[in-house]
Amino acid sequence: MTFDNAENIQSAAKLQGLDKLMVETDSPYLAPEPMRGKSNEPANLTLVGAFLAKLLGVDEAELATTTTHNAREFYCLPA
Repeated sequence: MTFDNAENIQSAAKLQGLDKLMVETDSPYLAPEPMRGKSNEPANLTLVGAFLAKLLGVDEAELATTTTHNAREFYCLPA
């Protein structure tokens, strides 16, 4: 998603919008920019979130709140 050549994935995220969007890490592979070429880890999810927030034109806190809500709903987890 964060790579310059990921236009298709970025377009899909824009089409999807926030309503059902969830975020994941691809650990231990496909570390986001600027960590490309290094081992990925869950802590890098914040980089993906920051990129997505900018791409979608929303605040990072809104993206985090909404994607957390979506994941809890999808996996039937308590709030």
